[in-house]
Amino acid sequence: MKVHVDKVGSVTRNLRLGRNLHLTEEIQAVEGAVIAVRIHGEKSVYNELEDVHGRLVKLHGGDIVVGALGHRNALHGYEGVVPEKVVPGQKLHVLNMGGVIGQCTSHNPGVGTPFEAEVLGQVLVFPEFQSRAGQPAHVRAGALKGTERPVMVPVVYVVGTCMNAGKTYAACALVRRLAQAGYRVGGAKLTGVSLMRDTLSMRDSGAEVVMDFTDAGTVCTSPKTAAQVSRIILSELAASEVDIIVAETGDGIMGEYGVQSILEDSALRELGGAWVLCANDPVGAAGGVSHLKEKYGIQVDVVAGPATDNRVGIRFVEREVGLPAHNARADAAGLGGLILEKVAPRIAGRKSA
Repeated sequence: MKVHVDKVGSVTRNLRLGRNLHLTEEIQAVEGAVIAVRIHGEKSVYNELEDVHGRLVKLHGGDIVVGALGHRNALHGYEGVVPEKVVPGQKLHVLNMGGVIGQCTSHNPGVGTPFEAEVLGQVLVFPEFQSRAGQPAHVRAGALKGTERPVMVPVVYVVGTCMNAGKTYAACALVRRLAQAGYRVGGAKLTGVSLMRDTLSMRDSGAEVVMDFTDAGTVCTSPKTAAQVSRIILSELAASEVDIIVAETGDGIMGEYGVQSILEDSALRELGGAWVLCANDPVGAAGGVSHLKEKYGIQVDVVAGPATDNRVGIRFVEREVGLPAHNARADAAGLGGLILEKVAPRIAGRKSA
């Protein structure tokens, strides 16, 4: 079957799809399989799709959309899974703005119920010139593979207590300050569910090169995939000859997207030139700092996020936790300056080696 699609989700960007596509009714019910769906209904909230250029476009009932099968475990969004079987006519759901499609199992009231998505078929690609034999499309096509070169570039890890803890604001503030200092900065999103928004914000802030887990062929990270995907991303960024990498981890240090597997990996920990913890409240700040030190031996360098939105939280962190606290919105210069001072000797040592 041949279809003309209205919108293409950013989760499929590795394939560089056009708008006229061939579909097959034989659908692989696996994470990353690229499918076409028809949207049902209208929504006034969480009603946008991020396209392959990173632009948000509104979804409407009747739109034919291309996305990819995947799961999601978002505290402030949708929880969903890939069904054991997927067939044309089946009703699934749009689980995120990047175009991840799955069976919604629960949702946060703040985002409402998800769009229903009627499955039309799996997209076929034709990698061999003039071949009529299409192959089932998957987001692994054209994905980054990683390099064999050891990563010598220092990494500033930005971790958080949960979603919406201010990690991207902090990462962008750090990118901006490091770029202003004359360094070539790489930006990374290591875990989460597919969306270009955060890495594009890093690029807007001055990152020379940005990459995320979907560039490495993953729709949504998990404890099984996060560490390996992180190694791929960091090695590719290092190979692009950046001086330093700012790496944000999606979700929290106790979430379900695999951040723990990164923290447990000694080789990935050793790349850390600095550690920034973003927390939503003072208790989260105190607990997060203690948890990282006791479980992983990680010493946080600075606390950011909503816990530092005013002097009340800053005083708590500095007095009770014993660490500097800088808010990325109100004191980006202070946050960036502290990390710059921390990593500059390591960058200089690497350049002189």
